[in-house]
Amino acid sequence: MNSNLLFDFSVNKEENSIHVTRDFAANLSLVWDAWTKPEILDLWWAPKPYKTETKSMDFTEGGAWLFGMVSPENEVHWCRVDYRKIEPQKFYSGLDGFCDEDGVLNMEFPRSLWNNEFTAKGENTSVNITIKYESLEDLEKIIGFGFKEGFTMAMENLDQYIEAKFNLRNELKKDRSPRVCTYLNFPGNTEEAFKFYQSVFKTEFSGKGIQRFGDIPADGNHPPVAEGIKKMILHIELPITGNHVLMGTDAPKEMGFNLTSGNNMHIALEPETREEAKRIFDELSKGGTVTMPLEDMFFGAYFGEFKDKYGINWMINYTND
Repeated sequence: MNSNLLFDFSVNKEENSIHVTRDFAANLSLVWDAWTKPEILDLWWAPKPYKTETKSMDFTEGGAWLFGMVSPENEVHWCRVDYRKIEPQKFYSGLDGFCDEDGVLNMEFPRSLWNNEFTAKGENTSVNITIKYESLEDLEKIIGFGFKEGFTMAMENLDQYIEAKFNLRNELKKDRSPRVCTYLNFPGNTEEAFKFYQSVFKTEFSGKGIQRFGDIPADGNHPPVAEGIKKMILHIELPITGNHVLMGTDAPKEMGFNLTSGNNMHIALEPETREEAKRIFDELSKGGTVTMPLEDMFFGAYFGEFKDKYGINWMINYTND
C-alpha cells in the first residue's frame, strides 16, 4: 500500500459503529466503478487468500448484490447486500449480511448498515465509510472475527488493482514531441489484429514490442493475473503511415474492462505542452461527456478521457517531468 494514502480506522462502541476513511490513488470515476461494478469487485473485495465470486448484482435502490467469499479449499461463504440509497459517484448505502446461495439471510449472524461517501481529493479519491450494527454485541462479534485485518487487506487489493489498471498508461512514450495515435481495444484478439496490420504496413513493433498481461511482475505489488488472460496483450505499438502510431490492448473483464462497440477506439493526442493539453481537452470536450477528468495521475502524466459531442472517444496525455 502507498504509505502516503490516508487510512483511518476507528470503532465507536457508544454508537455500535465502525468508521473508516481511506484514500485511493485514482480519480473519482474509477474508484466509484471499483466499488459498484461486480466484475471489478470480484478482483479485490475478498481478503487474500479468499476470492469473491458474484452470483448476481442489481446496483439500484432496492436491488441487491449476492456474492460468495471462496476459500482456497473452495468453501463458499455467501453474503448479500441490499442497496438502499444511491447518489451516483457520491454516495450509496446498503444492508449487508450472511446468507445462503439463494440469498436467504442467516439470522445467526449480525447484519450491518454501510454508508459509503465518495469525494474527489485532488488526483486521489477519498472514501468515507460508516458501518453501523444493531447492538454492541454484534459489533464486538464482527471485530472478533478479524474484520479490521480482513478489510485492510481488501483495501490493499484495490490499491493493486488501480496500479495494474494504469499500467497501460505507463507504457506510453516518455518524450514530449507531439504526436497523434489511435488506441484500439480488442476482446482478446489484439495480437492477431496487429500482426495483420504489420503485414500490411511492413513496419516493426516499437517501444517494448509485444507486452502481455503475464509480464506484469508477480512481486506482491500487483494483483494476481488470471491464468486465462496471461497471454493476452497488455500493450503494443505499431507505426503505420505518415508517422501515425496504432496502439492496442486486449480488454478482458477480469481486469475491469467493459468493452462494447463504440468504446473500443480512442484518438490519443500527446501535445507538446501541458497548457496545450488543457486547451485541447477543454475545447474538444465541450458538449460531450468527460469519462476521466484531465488530472495529474500518479503514473506520471497529465491525463484525461472524454467522448465529444459527436460520440468520438479521445485521450489526452502529457508526460510530466
